[in-house]
Amino acid sequence: MDQETSTSILEAPLILKKPSIGSSEPILELKHQLKLAGPLCLVSVLQYSLEIISVMFVGRLGELSLSVASMATSFASVTGFSFMLGMGSALETLCGQAYGAEQHRVLGVHTQRAMLVLMLMAIPVSIIWTFTGTIFTWFGQDLEISTLAESYTRWLIPSIFPYGILQCQFRFLQTQSKTKVLMISTGFTSLVHILVCWILVFKIGLGCQGAALACAVSYWTNVLALSIYIKFSSDFEKTWTGFCKEGVTNLGEFLVLSIPSALMVCLEYWSYEFLVFMSGLLPNPKLETSMMSVSLTTSAVIFRIPYGLGSAVSSRVSNELGAGKPRAARLAAQVVLFLAVTEGVLVSMFLVSIRHIWGYLFTDEEEVVSYMSKVMPVLALSNFMDGIQGVLSGTVRGCGWQKIGAAVNLGAYYIIGLPCSALLTFVLHYGGMGLWMGIIGGSGLQAILLLVITMRMNWEQQAINARHRVFGTSLCIPK
Repeated sequence: MDQETSTSILEAPLILKKPSIGSSEPILELKHQLKLAGPLCLVSVLQYSLEIISVMFVGRLGELSLSVASMATSFASVTGFSFMLGMGSALETLCGQAYGAEQHRVLGVHTQRAMLVLMLMAIPVSIIWTFTGTIFTWFGQDLEISTLAESYTRWLIPSIFPYGILQCQFRFLQTQSKTKVLMISTGFTSLVHILVCWILVFKIGLGCQGAALACAVSYWTNVLALSIYIKFSSDFEKTWTGFCKEGVTNLGEFLVLSIPSALMVCLEYWSYEFLVFMSGLLPNPKLETSMMSVSLTTSAVIFRIPYGLGSAVSSRVSNELGAGKPRAARLAAQVVLFLAVTEGVLVSMFLVSIRHIWGYLFTDEEEVVSYMSKVMPVLALSNFMDGIQGVLSGTVRGCGWQKIGAAVNLGAYYIIGLPCSALLTFVLHYGGMGLWMGIIGGSGLQAILLLVITMRMNWEQQAINARHRVFGTSLCIPK
């Protein structure tokens, strides 16, 4: 690289575009985010539905099979899927800012690096899944359940590889606002998954193993569909130029962001798994774990909405910062916060209004339904706080502040949230409701800290940092 080019790169981040924000800009930004978030919310729901569909098919095989599939799926999510999801989200920063800076070829290179890293990470995950039964017995689980759970997770191993590729493809398309194709491909995959589950579980007779294998078939189907679209669509002539040698070098650039990104996701996800564990230590573990299962499923489905909003604002913020437009990035963060508060209030009111009948969707046990009606107002508040932090986490990813986000999650959930849950549950004897009351303290603190960080953020400096991140690599062409 010659001296003139180096000088251009160093000066590029200092050229920021500062147009005034007109009265119509918030409305335009609102429309833009809704256009992005709608398909992304649906994609999130459809992808989550694959696990639910598999468990539903297994549930027809008996109580033992259902218990095994539920435990194995939860273990796989904690040790593999959530980690892959988190690492892939680093592309929201890298690809989003590069696309905003019009460094189109860089998107393909970052995506290739991410695919390679995630494929390598899938190897130790596969090894862990191979010894699921041993791990379960270490924690005192029943030997028969542990053995069957190990068999289930081993049949899940072929799914972790396409799942990792999917995370990269999703972010590659998302940061370019190509969300409709994601919605179509994931919807098609969900239909395929139902058919494949039926064939493998009942027609071929593979049982639980068939449901696990169906996940791999469905994920590979989605990967193939998106690969064909990316390869042959004219929309990606600049951003995907084929595999290249740069895609297998300088993997550290991806790891610097992907590890904190994974910690952001995993630290939060693992804290809710601890709630399930603590619920089993209560005097009536069957009732408490049933309530916790219904509550977590409810929260997981509802969280698809703010997660989609967070993905949308991550793309908007990263694009605008990469383009050197800090005011537009700040406006995007303000608009999504308004959307999150509005969505949170409406959903919370809905949950409280149907609290007496919601439990019937999951069980006919009157005791569980009655318990859920008491817990639902607390759960609604938890979902509201979770929605706020969900969109603010998207802003953090758009800025590339994953390390700060991971530190916030560590403090909020493991210094405040979980200890409060234990205190309220086992010392003050609030039972299962105390678990949710305590975790609200964690998600609430997380939301407050992220809000303060967002409000006090120097957006001009973030735009400069983004330009340095983009133009600080030899892959870029200085503007």
